[in-house]
Amino acid sequence: MISFLNEDSLNLYSKWPSPTAIIMDGPYGVGGFPGDPFSPSELPRFYDNHIKNMTLNCTPRTTLWFWNTEIGWALVHPVLEKYGWEYKCCCIWDKGKSHVAGNVNTKTLSKFPIVTEVCVQYVLKPTFKTANNESDTMMNWLISEWKRTGLSFRLTNEACGVKDAATRKYFTKEKRLWYMPTTQNFMKIVQYANEHGKSEGRPYFSLNGVSPVTEDEWNQLRPVFKCPFGWTNVWQQSQLMNGERLKSGTKSVHLNQKPLSLIEMLIEVSSESGDVVWDPFAGLATTAIACHRLKRDCYTAEVNKSIFDIAEKRLNEEMSRLR
Repeated sequence: MISFLNEDSLNLYSKWPSPTAIIMDGPYGVGGFPGDPFSPSELPRFYDNHIKNMTLNCTPRTTLWFWNTEIGWALVHPVLEKYGWEYKCCCIWDKGKSHVAGNVNTKTLSKFPIVTEVCVQYVLKPTFKTANNESDTMMNWLISEWKRTGLSFRLTNEACGVKDAATRKYFTKEKRLWYMPTTQNFMKIVQYANEHGKSEGRPYFSLNGVSPVTEDEWNQLRPVFKCPFGWTNVWQQSQLMNGERLKSGTKSVHLNQKPLSLIEMLIEVSSESGDVVWDPFAGLATTAIACHRLKRDCYTAEVNKSIFDIAEKRLNEEMSRLR
């Protein structure tokens, strides 16, 4: 399923099904195309409304990949945090020296030639209702639920079947040490708490107040991530030149066309076959093409009519070829 519209994505977020992954490759604040601000300082205002509205239809299973320049990302990061998005990793696309090809006057500009863009990974923080019906973080919820059992924290090791203190990091207040329990260990903790905890406090670790959380419910709170062997957060890949690069005569149709292989990689690591992927700023429909190849449902839009027409033709040709 590929939905590709010539429309402002702000009008579509509430209509699209909830995504597992979002490829967000919008304005960079460099005046590179119609609608792109001429200064990065304008980006927080532009993205605020998009991030606010898209977040309403996202879940803790959603991973957002935010593409931009280094300064563009730095300015938009507080907006992402404001709406509950948690920074995971900054990935660098290293386009290599061919990107500048010796045409940069470093003496005048007083800086190194720039051959990079960033693609920053975010996930949506899950929130939980405590026994007092107040919203809290996962870390605090785990601690408060175990405290309600009346059991010693050392028994979390027994619950998980380990002898050392590995499970303490699920229940620590030290944010730098904390990490989310694996599904296997969490289900052991839930079972142990409800079997050995005070009877008057049951159910423990419940999302609905009626029954303990199930394995499927817990998995829906975890974003998908599968790192390809050998990959790091630095992606050394040349900029698009010929072949894949769409041109009108000798001029590139879109200044910021991304390599299909990079977009495919992002979709593969952060979603499963059949999942929904969003691309609010479609450009030349690279995400839609990647989703078609990888059997994901894609919901995407491009507001610029001239770019949309070229992208639609590209997408239709690709889909016809792969039928």
